[in-house]
Amino acid sequence: MTQSRHDIDDMLQAAWLYHVGQMSQEEVSRRLGISRFKVLRLLADARDQGLVRVSLEHETLVTLRLAQRLTDVFGLTEVQVAPIPGGAADDVFARRAVGIVAAGFLTRIGRTEGPLTIGLGWGRTLAAMAAGLTGLRNPHLQFVSLMGSMSRTAQTSPFDVCVRLAALTHGTAVFLPAPFLTDSEADCRVILGQRLVRETLEVARSAHHAIIGLGACAPDALLYTSGILTEADACALREAGAVADSTGKFFRADGSLVDTDLNRRAPSIGIDDLHRQDVTLLSAGVAKTEATIAVLRAGFVNRLIVDETLAVAVLAATDAARQLESV
Repeated sequence: MTQSRHDIDDMLQAAWLYHVGQMSQEEVSRRLGISRFKVLRLLADARDQGLVRVSLEHETLVTLRLAQRLTDVFGLTEVQVAPIPGGAADDVFARRAVGIVAAGFLTRIGRTEGPLTIGLGWGRTLAAMAAGLTGLRNPHLQFVSLMGSMSRTAQTSPFDVCVRLAALTHGTAVFLPAPFLTDSEADCRVILGQRLVRETLEVARSAHHAIIGLGACAPDALLYTSGILTEADACALREAGAVADSTGKFFRADGSLVDTDLNRRAPSIGIDDLHRQDVTLLSAGVAKTEATIAVLRAGFVNRLIVDETLAVAVLAATDAARQLESV
């Protein structure tokens, strides 16, 4: 018997919540409003039909439509939307979902016969991508950090993400021997003049692909809670109208760079460099709605991987802004 698209969507949503969301069968039953017996049948059907493997085929009719709208609105090459069945989910779920979809994307581009260099940003969603990666083995892969790192190891730092992906894939890692943020513009110029830094940045600029994350300029954002920014830095960003950061740069809501010395104190590749690469942005959690729109408006992103709730919020905010402009 041929299954309808609705039946397949139900199967995928149940499998996603169970395997990705790590919910119990009873929790899946309550979230989707179906019996536990039906959940068992859907999970069994998903396994039997090969939908559940090491990774999960995540596209549903709803997420495909959202992806197409985001592609059209922002003029992107590709958008993938990770399902959040049953409505809103917490940020941990959203990051895990986006991370698994991003791991599938990395596997797709990483299966190449020749050398391939992939530039990497930092953050919890990129760490989730590394955590979700399985089955990719390619010694021709080279991962390079696009910016400096923190002073201590953490799963979210550019250094740790590069090293972890290189170890998983049997590839190599190149990291920028520089702090994420220097104390002054003069310090940054000195660091950028160092031979090892110059050579690493040349590798970063030659990357075929760049996979980056973003942060919202808010007190609970990783850049703030990690201690990288001082209180004076945070105040300066608020006063300058910063709403997002990515790859060591801070952006206004319209996608322009904030006029602050912080944008000249981060050893990293430049916006012009990103314009010459195939850039994939990972974003998770509805709190990053404004930040996601800002970075997309900056014009250097080619591909986007987001969770379903964030995708809906981004489109709603974009539609609302257009209506205001037309008044």
